[in-house]
Amino acid sequence: MKGLFKSKPKTPVDLVRQTRDLLIFVDLNPETRESKREEKFAELGKLLRELKQILYGNSEAEPVSEACARLTQEFFRENTLCLLIICLPKLNLEARKDATQVVANLQRQQVQSRLIACDYLEANIDLMDILVSGYEDTDMALHYGAMLRECIRHQSVARYVLESEHIKKFFNFIQLPNFDIAADAAATFKELMTRHKSTVAEFLSKNYDWFFAEYNSKLLESPNYITRRQAIKLLGDMLLDRSNSAVMTRYVSSRDNLRILMNLLRESSKSIQIEAFHVFKPIRESQQTSLAYLSLIGASFSASLLILSQIKVRHAFIHFAIKISSTLVLLLIKNYSHGNIFRQPILVL
Repeated sequence: MKGLFKSKPKTPVDLVRQTRDLLIFVDLNPETRESKREEKFAELGKLLRELKQILYGNSEAEPVSEACARLTQEFFRENTLCLLIICLPKLNLEARKDATQVVANLQRQQVQSRLIACDYLEANIDLMDILVSGYEDTDMALHYGAMLRECIRHQSVARYVLESEHIKKFFNFIQLPNFDIAADAAATFKELMTRHKSTVAEFLSKNYDWFFAEYNSKLLESPNYITRRQAIKLLGDMLLDRSNSAVMTRYVSSRDNLRILMNLLRESSKSIQIEAFHVFKPIRESQQTSLAYLSLIGASFSASLLILSQIKVRHAFIHFAIKISSTLVLLLIKNYSHGNIFRQPILVL
């Protein structure tokens, strides 16, 4: 008999609607008595867990595509995402984690072969302002950062962040004293600068001067080893991508940039040395660049010998050291007939 009175299971649509109602209550009723608020937060936490289970499945069952589609459609039909992002700081830690995973998953869910999350974000693009600013809040940084990385999977959203003033903030976020937050900001910055090739190429072309001035001074020349290592690796990823060939040529044609790369080659870290060499390679491969650097490279040859003497040449690093010296020697031989070598002052490293 008990089975006859068993409550009907909630559908994905029901769960989203109840979640939305509770978020509205939390947002609009800050003065509610403590006991009632705790009850509402507990119910909201339970609903978020159920939403996550539908989207991700569990140990006993895989997610059902039809249920995921219904949930996604209802979630973006109204302002549930906006409410969830705004109310996130009011939730407890476990509810924040569940909410972050729900938002992340929804960015990948297709409804009738469309990523409707992208349409919603384009219409509510100011939500990115909240997510980026989240790095300024120690308690919220990792949650908002994870959401932001999933949102910028959409090219139009990434373009908005790149073209806004927010992009300049990342040069400071990456250097925050909190290691976890700095690492998360660096991961987001890398995603912004590498995922959407055409958008990144357009951005770098339009913003070359200020972007690389900041990149060089704050990241490549940072006193923090981890920041320098991440920065030189990302620089290589950006410049050596075919879509950024024009930017690469411009970058390696700068005397100041070459000085920075040569100094990075002199680092005690083998990882930084290798990544710096990868960025250095286009100088050898570009005829235009090599001609611009005839006297510079020639005058720096003695300095390159010093670099080699500082590298612990063992096993795989023998090949690495040969590459560095051969690059410089080939440049000298290749351009000897031009008669421009050694005409300019020696580069100070």
